[in-house]
Amino acid sequence: MTIVVIFLVSWIVAGWLEARRREAFRTLAGELGLTYSPDRDRSLAERYSFLNLLDQGENRYAQHIFTGMYDGLPVTAFEYHYETSSRSSKGGRTVHHHYLSVFLTAVPGPVPEMTIRPEGFFSKIAQAFGYDDIDFESAEFSREYCVRSRDKRFAYDVCHPAAIEFLLRCSGVDIEIEGYEMAFIKEYGLQRLEVAGNLALLTRFRHLWPAHLNEIRA
Repeated sequence: MTIVVIFLVSWIVAGWLEARRREAFRTLAGELGLTYSPDRDRSLAERYSFLNLLDQGENRYAQHIFTGMYDGLPVTAFEYHYETSSRSSKGGRTVHHHYLSVFLTAVPGPVPEMTIRPEGFFSKIAQAFGYDDIDFESAEFSREYCVRSRDKRFAYDVCHPAAIEFLLRCSGVDIEIEGYEMAFIKEYGLQRLEVAGNLALLTRFRHLWPAHLNEIRA
């Protein structure tokens, strides 16, 4: 009986907190001039599954979706969910829920895949196995970030000196560019107080693209 009561109380509290979160996001969307939908959208998750961080796990869906124009650019932002599972030594299966914050804007494309991620332990391991990142004249930038693309010329065009200076002023930047999209991804759920700042980071970086990259490709 006690377990049932605890479960019911937890369920009610979780529902109340989620309702408050939806209302806060709805208010924020109005302040930013964006539209908002709290509903789960599996088709949107599938649409962006070409992005590496969105191509993992099961039961993928987007929720808390913002769309519209921001800083003169079309943007989409949402919370992304996926599941993984593990088995205990006793054979039981545990489901793990993972959440990401995803911020997207359009780019003239198609462009080759390119990732800009903080340099870390796993990127250094990858380099040891031959997955080298691209080096830049800025030694500080090369230490801070791991940049990968099959098209090095495109990478150098995107990461020109002013863009490098901008990225060095930011922390935890994780950007993936491919096709007609540029995404800024945070490895935790969508936070109301961070939405505007992350959209600003994304659009400011996009505005730093040199003019010749803004030409529409065939």
